[in-house]
Amino acid sequence: MQPYILYYWPNIQGRGEFVRLALEEAGVPYRDVAREPKGMPQMLAAIDPAQAGHPAYAPPVLKAGELLIGQTANILLYLGAHHGLAPRSEAGRLWCNQLQLTIADIVNEAHDTHHPISTNLYYEDQKKEAKQRARDFTTERIPKYLGYFEQVLQANPGRGGFMAGSRLSYVDLSLFQLMEGLGYAFPKAMARRQAAWPGLLALRDKVARRPRIAAYLASERRLPFSEEGIFRHYPEPEK
Repeated sequence: MQPYILYYWPNIQGRGEFVRLALEEAGVPYRDVAREPKGMPQMLAAIDPAQAGHPAYAPPVLKAGELLIGQTANILLYLGAHHGLAPRSEAGRLWCNQLQLTIADIVNEAHDTHHPISTNLYYEDQKKEAKQRARDFTTERIPKYLGYFEQVLQANPGRGGFMAGSRLSYVDLSLFQLMEGLGYAFPKAMARRQAAWPGLLALRDKVARRPRIAAYLASERRLPFSEEGIFRHYPEPEK
């Protein structure tokens, strides 16, 4: 098949990592264009209204044949339907999309712990506010979101310990990334409360053991977490 083309920032996991995990699990060829020589102009062209017919506001963007698809959840909706990473029924696909959009909500809140006032300011310019935001996020918001996902997982009638139906979906891959990211950014808070999420922890470990995902995680294609991405570990905010 013609390789997919992923347009995303070359040095961070960010929101593009949710797409990379789906592509890796599907075992389909793809190019991470901005990581190639002279790839940045191509990525920027994909979000330029003067050059793209349906430009995304920001990356990630996936080129699938003639389609140019923006927004992480939208990309995963497409990949799920085309590569067996979502239920076959319309109801099942919509349910996965609903869960993915909820994951997007907590990812946005995680980002705002280090940029609570403005993305145009450096973290160092809003440390005090970041500390307050991180405290609320770790004590109130993480338990609320992960408690919800744990309940959904436990209530899933399908066997196998997955979020939707009886087999792995892109939502499971995204929850793996969410749990890994939160563990990196807020290790103390996650360790304190981990007993409340046994299903999610088991799901995280199960995803990590899948052959294609394990190979990806051990490869140079998997970028490390850093203080340039969404999930950032700053000692000051976490208590």
